[in-house]
Amino acid sequence: MLVLRGTPALSNFRLKKLQGRLDSLLGVPVTLAAEFVHLAELERELEATELAVLERLLRYGPSLPDQTPVGQTLLVVPRPGTISPWSSKATDIAHNCGLAAVRRLERGTCWYLEAGAGPLSAADLEQAAALLHDRMTQAVFLDLADADRLFAHEEPRPLTRVPVGSGGRDALVQANTDLGLALSADEIDYLTESFRTLGRDPTD
Repeated sequence: MLVLRGTPALSNFRLKKLQGRLDSLLGVPVTLAAEFVHLAELERELEATELAVLERLLRYGPSLPDQTPVGQTLLVVPRPGTISPWSSKATDIAHNCGLAAVRRLERGTCWYLEAGAGPLSAADLEQAAALLHDRMTQAVFLDLADADRLFAHEEPRPLTRVPVGSGGRDALVQANTDLGLALSADEIDYLTESFRTLGRDPTD
């Protein structure tokens, strides 16, 4: 995985607004900064000319500050196992520019939190992370190296059938618990009847 520093992710106005909410949430003053970070999954190490093209492609938005912000970091990225719309478009553009060695590009936001009272506790960082990301579509890493989980390739697991035909409603009740589906009683009744009508068992 290749990591390239990006441009500021938010305007000063939005940063100040978030910083105020963070101060209230944690009860201590916190200085906040945010930058995009670009992550590239590669087939092989890029040659110097290829790296120059990639760096040029990823140079957009406001100018990059001379110094990297300081403080504890929270890296917000798309949830592992998903591919963001930004990734799809950026990867296509890279391939169209001759960067065949770039398997996939992804973008995250690196948040820098510096508290005047000293390092934030793990509990404080967890509260801050809840404010700074959407848990439905994003994940948070404390270490940039953990971002390589975005590019993990797992073999698909074989399907398991829920034996509604032989086990009836009880089989679906058990699958509901085992798989954490949170189906209501009405939904279980509906699905049991539907699959009996179809004459087949559902899969996980």
